[in-house]
Amino acid sequence: MRFKKGFLALSLGLLFINLGCTDNDSADNIGAESIYINGKIYTAKDKDSFQQAIAVAHDGTIIKVGSNEEIKKIADSKTQVFDLDNKVLMPGLIDSHIHALASGVEAVLATMDSDDITIDISKVEAKLRQSSLDGTGVAGDVLFLNGLSSEYWELADQLSNVFNNNEWKDRPIALVGSDHHTAWANQALLKKAGIDANFIQQLSPDDQQNIAHNEKFEPTGFVVDSGWDMVSDKIPSVSHDLLYKGSKEAIKYYNSLGITAWMDIAANASPNKGITNIKNTEETLGMIPMYKELSQKGELTARVSGLHVINSKSTPQVFNIIESINSKYKNIDNFNLIGVKVFADGVLEFPAQSAALLGRYSNSNKQGTLLFDPNTFKLVVDEADKRNMLVHIHAVGDRAVQESLNAIEYARSKRQSNVPHSITHLQLVDPKDYKRFKQNNVIASMQLAWAYEDSFNKELVKPYIDAASYKGMYPAHSLLVNGATIAGASDAPVSTANPFVAMATAITRKGIEGDILNPAEAIDRDTVFKAYTINSAKALYLDKRIGTLEPGKKADMILVDRDIFKVSPEQLAETKVVWTIFNGKKVYQQ
Repeated sequence: MRFKKGFLALSLGLLFINLGCTDNDSADNIGAESIYINGKIYTAKDKDSFQQAIAVAHDGTIIKVGSNEEIKKIADSKTQVFDLDNKVLMPGLIDSHIHALASGVEAVLATMDSDDITIDISKVEAKLRQSSLDGTGVAGDVLFLNGLSSEYWELADQLSNVFNNNEWKDRPIALVGSDHHTAWANQALLKKAGIDANFIQQLSPDDQQNIAHNEKFEPTGFVVDSGWDMVSDKIPSVSHDLLYKGSKEAIKYYNSLGITAWMDIAANASPNKGITNIKNTEETLGMIPMYKELSQKGELTARVSGLHVINSKSTPQVFNIIESINSKYKNIDNFNLIGVKVFADGVLEFPAQSAALLGRYSNSNKQGTLLFDPNTFKLVVDEADKRNMLVHIHAVGDRAVQESLNAIEYARSKRQSNVPHSITHLQLVDPKDYKRFKQNNVIASMQLAWAYEDSFNKELVKPYIDAASYKGMYPAHSLLVNGATIAGASDAPVSTANPFVAMATAITRKGIEGDILNPAEAIDRDTVFKAYTINSAKALYLDKRIGTLEPGKKADMILVDRDIFKVSPEQLAETKVVWTIFNGKKVYQQ
């Protein structure tokens, strides 16, 4: 319970806070609910990056950061005093691209063990049988399994032989890729979804190539992006109880990792559903009502900026629907809907190869698929910018990145807005486009936990793109030296949500197998810490409230178990959070 002080003292404190007071003499007169002393406090500011102590007001706002002596002057007899014992205290970590609640729900559903690197269909069968019995892989009459490696898709014939026969023949089955862009459906599920030769022949060429089929247009089971959307649309939703349980567990888990804010880039999506082609109707709410429920129950201990995934071929009129939905979800504590997420392309790995390239895949001589029409998309981004909504764009291939930059550049040419549009993933970027991020004020939201060399990349990417593109994957340093703002992101559950693992990988570019992916693209420690603090706060449109530790901002902070500025990158990856403090209150303790 927090202490309540006299009305006059509290009113004066709130007055100074609301004015954003940074004057030392005035701040000294404000009573604090809590102070933290004897620490190595990383503020994430360019100046005065390190301080010794910090004072927090009753409303969870930072009063002052400074020396022990300065901060002790603010305390009174009721102030709680925490001795940090020279440990590092820093801003709460912020993820600029995550499937937040959905990843928690997945954790309570049937999922392949991510630590098991062996590709074995018999293990898939065993997991399906188990999940059928315990209900974790059941949605209506459909049996599903999440988290399969893309390497399974090379075994499409074997999958078909197993799951279209015997005990599985009449049971609709969905095997969902860990990338959430690919999946495999047996014939029973394809039939349920109405996908047959006649259906495929009526599709556009782009959509046709997202449903694997033979010369007679008969589907073989493998689906990508819009193809997976068409299948998953027929899979029933999981129960509210599972959604609620998984969502609560997700928030606790992220808090334990030191994450106190995130951008849920598909707040209107539901677990086990495709997310690249969501219908633009008011019924497409996904996890938005769950965020409201958690907030109302006081269980949303993080600041969340939510996005609507919109159809890549949307027109500017889509924002009328978006604003209608947003109007019904206003004034929710710690949750705000701030814009849209759009897919420019798919994924780079074989066999999907749906990322849009400037060049061509060596095996197919194709360029992948650009999911939006460039001219229409310029108008979409312009309309969002006009309405003060941000656009967050999934772009993996260099052509997708280039066209995304073109659209934002068009909007910037119309007005000088401060809307923090961003492009995420950025696996391939044409060197000519590096400088355009700064020029057009575009944030680079990067999943740097992926920026390493391993057998997966060597087998599923390297043979199919040119050597220069492969070497330049995830060009963090090149973007940085050209002035780009890099924001930290995970894309969990596609990869680990642990920011410290991503930080270490960004510094070393080294994978668990010991191979290094172009060390010239590594970034330094301070850059990666800012990526997960102030830069991600900018991406969430929250940099006026969080991201640095300074007077007037919210006391979202974490205490870690080691000096992250001195330990090796390997030890940095193993960092544990001792405390997570949200809005001035401890929400996690080791």
